[in-house]
Amino acid sequence: MAISMKLLLRLVLLLVLGLGLFAGYLALAPAPIDPVAWDPPPVSAMTGPLAPNERMAGATILAAGKIDGPEDVETDAQGRVYGGTNAGEVLRLNGDALEVFANTGGRPLGLDFAPSGALIVADAKKGLLSVSPEGEVSTLVDTVDGVRLGFTDDVAVASDGMIYFTDASDKFGFGDHMLDLLEGRPHGRLIKYDPQTKTSTVLAKDLYFANGVALSGDESFVAVNETYRYRISRHWLKGPKAGTTDVLIEGLPGFPDGVAQSGRGTFWVAMFTVRNAAGDFLAPRPLLKRMVANLPRALWPKPEPYGLAIEIDEDGKVLQSLHDTSGATVHQVTSVHERDGALYLGHLHRDRISKVPL
Repeated sequence: MAISMKLLLRLVLLLVLGLGLFAGYLALAPAPIDPVAWDPPPVSAMTGPLAPNERMAGATILAAGKIDGPEDVETDAQGRVYGGTNAGEVLRLNGDALEVFANTGGRPLGLDFAPSGALIVADAKKGLLSVSPEGEVSTLVDTVDGVRLGFTDDVAVASDGMIYFTDASDKFGFGDHMLDLLEGRPHGRLIKYDPQTKTSTVLAKDLYFANGVALSGDESFVAVNETYRYRISRHWLKGPKAGTTDVLIEGLPGFPDGVAQSGRGTFWVAMFTVRNAAGDFLAPRPLLKRMVANLPRALWPKPEPYGLAIEIDEDGKVLQSLHDTSGATVHQVTSVHERDGALYLGHLHRDRISKVPL
């Protein structure tokens, strides 16, 4: 039966009215964020060392379907590979054999071995942990300066045993990182833990989602990713700038997640995804960000599937990059660990570790 023009107009008006009421609700309803505006820097051109290639497309997939969300990847002296899972386990891959090394009862993210042989774990829910070679878990710190660690993210251990780690956000916990992005305020901290005195010191605060952390080759500074500002900051530990924080590199072509020392005096930067026009459009518009935060999470913007890791020198110069432009084999890279001429890549939301030859 044909629909009359009058009925069609009524349906259109009802649809417009419904959409208007829904938009009004999104704009006026209490939101879980208090957003501010900021203007993103221009997008870096993908040329020169950043030029797209397919060097990741031939990755070997390890523990496929057996490890749920290995956000960071680490290897021990025997070459065994470690990664944390959503179930709170730290799994160890020895050849083709996969075993449970420890269970933190939280969500293990960043991993690094201490000179003592203990595996230091940044657990998003439990804080900074230490796991003995026998797999026994102990808490090193869960509160700093009276503020509980909200999102312990990554860790780097110096040659003297000093531990540097990040609290990505003391407002939004694990699983709410998109709210931190939408709010656009600096809730992150870079912290030093002294295992001898068992004391913690905040080295830098007011960071924009303090994510990956790594020491320079001579340990004169520590690099920390500020994911939602597309940059890596640098906190000086030695020399005339000791105690100050500046920018190592900014205007990155995506969201930097993990950063790791290559062992050759350079850093590997894991890019969770490339920048997108929607995110840059929302950044200077607080009202729209409130509306997005009030949407059901299933309707939130999704990251583009793109595999990317970048090598930079200790002055912030880009040296090379590895891509999987389609994201068919590798995407959402959250950590890069170099070992014996290969890169081991971690993935927060995938069920594998990717291994790419250099």
